Amino acid sequence: MDEDTRYEAVRSRDARFDGEFFFAVETTGIYCRPSCPAVPPKRRNVRFYPTAAAAQCAGFRACRRCRPDSVPGSAEWDVRADVVGRAMRLIKDGVVDREGVGGLARRLGYSARQVQRQLTAEVGAGPVALARAQRAHTARVLLQTTALPVTEIAFAAGFASVRQFNDTIKAVYAATPSELRAAAPRGGPAVRRPEAASAGIPLRLAHRGPYQSTAVFDLLGREAIAGVEEVEGPRGRRTYRRTLRLPYGTAVVAVEERRQGGLPPQRPERRETAHPGGWLEARLHLTDPRDLTTAVQRLRRLLDLDADPYAVDGRLGADPRLAPLVAARPGLRSPGAADPEEFAVRALVGRVRAERLVQRYGKALDVPYGTLTHVFPEPAALADAATGTATATGTGTDPAGPHGTLAALTSALADGVLRLDAGADRDDAHDALLALPGMDPRTAAVIRTRALGDPDVAPPGEDVPDAWRPWRSYALQHLRTAGRPIHPDTQEDH
Repeated sequence: MDEDTRYEAVRSRDARFDGEFFFAVETTGIYCRPSCPAVPPKRRNVRFYPTAAAAQCAGFRACRRCRPDSVPGSAEWDVRADVVGRAMRLIKDGVVDREGVGGLARRLGYSARQVQRQLTAEVGAGPVALARAQRAHTARVLLQTTALPVTEIAFAAGFASVRQFNDTIKAVYAATPSELRAAAPRGGPAVRRPEAASAGIPLRLAHRGPYQSTAVFDLLGREAIAGVEEVEGPRGRRTYRRTLRLPYGTAVVAVEERRQGGLPPQRPERRETAHPGGWLEARLHLTDPRDLTTAVQRLRRLLDLDADPYAVDGRLGADPRLAPLVAARPGLRSPGAADPEEFAVRALVGRVRAERLVQRYGKALDVPYGTLTHVFPEPAALADAATGTATATGTGTDPAGPHGTLAALTSALADGVLRLDAGADRDDAHDALLALPGMDPRTAAVIRTRALGDPDVAPPGEDVPDAWRPWRSYALQHLRTAGRPIHPDTQEDH
């Protein structure tokens, strides 16, 4: 988009572009999202920025009316496979806060100077500024939704000192932390009473455009692993819960299928729930609040909340075969994975065997949360177990056997030979998967689609139309959801 087109989006308050770019007003010193309800500024006073961090680096503060930091992230960073896209995904996962710029650069295989240069050139801010903007957003969420003391929030959000925390909040929001807490939106999910802290952190997970939550929750229900996940409630009003293993501790997360005050009840023959834009209600129970940013981002990847349904539906809707499916389910998502390593193991062994692995090798929660009792076992624990089982059963000489493949996969994950994190190179990871003894190409393709979040994966050996690029993962999701075969002349979707 050129700047004139962006200004037209601002003038029309077009929410489709929220998070795709931000605009700042020189006369007021604030930056906003395109759909800001304020009176549109004059064109000569407007400047455009690709990220909130870039606007902050230019000296602008966040608008108090539209809260531009709360919009979905740009879909571009989840789609792109280059170093900038990988870096943005790692920064959102909290890598800079935990490992610094040097750790980010090592994960990407570049020098810190190269990473700084490429990010600044493309998104208008370096890794430190991008992480700072994210910390500020995390701090605002904690200030306005929990009763945690301000000092605890400072360190939970990733700040090195209370002074740095105070200075950043003032620069970004033009308010002190106490003022920001007092300005929590009325009717929002703020937790005021100290005794309510055990209720967890309530969140609204924003998404762009329509969101087919029914199809997503159907899939999550079919895949749910006992002890780690559960889906309960009537269709259309279900709650999905699961445990997470995070850098500093563990978590239990819960997401509602319908947003609060959402669509009216639908007729029995129309059970699909499509949110026209907005958010999903969620609640996080963290053993360590420093994991908030990472937990939120992993949940967003699982639910594919940063996708751009307008771009996906516009492309796929132009195909005669897919057009009626897109019209029936606008905003259908291609779900990812909350824990890529966990998903790779589950894709390999299947649901029933995965449940056995959880009961035998999973880490038990300190306090069970309903039916949730365990965190999925780490790759290292499974690698040791699979190797021992293969030896005990006499299958150790068959690396392509079921125990051998699991041992190879989990060993590669534990040793870092295979990386499936947010910043992994998708082609390198796919090649590493195929190099494992006994790895089926179709399983590798599923792992690439879900664990690596690749939006353009076709099943091996299938002649999938190039017209569906770069959204073949979404096209196949439409076909599967509708119960249609990949090829119209076949009877079964392989």
